[in-house]
Amino acid sequence: MKRLLLIITALCGGIAAAEACTGIALTARDGSYVQARTIEWAGSELASYCVFIPRGERIVSRTPDNGRGLVFTARYGVVGLSVAAPEYIAEGINEAGLSAGLFYFPGYGSYADYDPAQRDATLLDLQAVSWMLARFATIDEVKEALSGVRIVGVDTDGIPSMLHWRLGEPSGRQAVLEIVDGQPHFYENEVGVITNAPGFPWQVTNLNNYVNLRPGSAPAQPLGAVTLRQFGGNGGFLGLPGDMTPPSRFVRAALFRASAPQQETAFGTVTQCFHLLNNFDVPIGIEHPLGMAPDIPSATQWTSAIDLTHRRVYYKTAYNNTIRCIDLAAIDFGRIKYHRQPLDRIREQPVEMVVPE
Repeated sequence: MKRLLLIITALCGGIAAAEACTGIALTARDGSYVQARTIEWAGSELASYCVFIPRGERIVSRTPDNGRGLVFTARYGVVGLSVAAPEYIAEGINEAGLSAGLFYFPGYGSYADYDPAQRDATLLDLQAVSWMLARFATIDEVKEALSGVRIVGVDTDGIPSMLHWRLGEPSGRQAVLEIVDGQPHFYENEVGVITNAPGFPWQVTNLNNYVNLRPGSAPAQPLGAVTLRQFGGNGGFLGLPGDMTPPSRFVRAALFRASAPQQETAFGTVTQCFHLLNNFDVPIGIEHPLGMAPDIPSATQWTSAIDLTHRRVYYKTAYNNTIRCIDLAAIDFGRIKYHRQPLDRIREQPVEMVVPE
């Protein structure tokens, strides 16, 4: 249990980890809405599963003392991608079209203290996505229900877990939930981007520091007797931050998303999201001293894109970049049993051999 909690605490940030989860959202010309994200951990291979929750499934939240917390029953069928353990869904969607995902939020959030006397209303932060998707169809329903639960985290060796969440609806509405001093705060996300700390309002305000950036070329500028010219294309983005800190990724993601040409269909938008998020893959070596990196292909362990309009989950992994799809319309959530399976049945990148025709 202690090792599992250390993995959870390090997820998307913390000790020996890449604090680098990046989320974007795009809308196709036909109105289809897609939310996509990366998930990182640079400590070791992160056990992840496809999780299928049927309607009527009874789910029990853990508490910080490893006891039984909130017990709830699924109203909606859910497909999710989990981390560290099957019950910890990091990103998913339900059959009503509500999508939710967790992002690490170190140093800026603060939950209510755990009170054993209120364990029946206690919801572990890592199980909040499961609760949202299993119980609710809209963001407003989640808002209303939050007053009846106490979201708490787990301290491991003095390191507190701390998360914030992205929620989306097929209409294209997206909100960010952050808990500060035990109080939930919802922010409408019109930028369509989320990373980690600092808080979401600060990240949006920080975009003003890059008001000079724009897609395309930079015009020549006189400097006394010298004329300054860009060295190559895309001079308008000169000065775009290139590091992997959350504020820099937020700026890059916002500008990449805003400048991306709108695609005609949902699937075109899904593939565009994968292409955009390729820019945020974290190489494994940058988190460790030279020679100390674990034997995994990347700190970006998987990337997902969820088509909220057509209820489809797409993903690829560090071990296999082939995009896979789960279609909720093909699942009878009234008949299936709770099920989980690894994201990769075989952790190996397929290679298609090309021969002369």
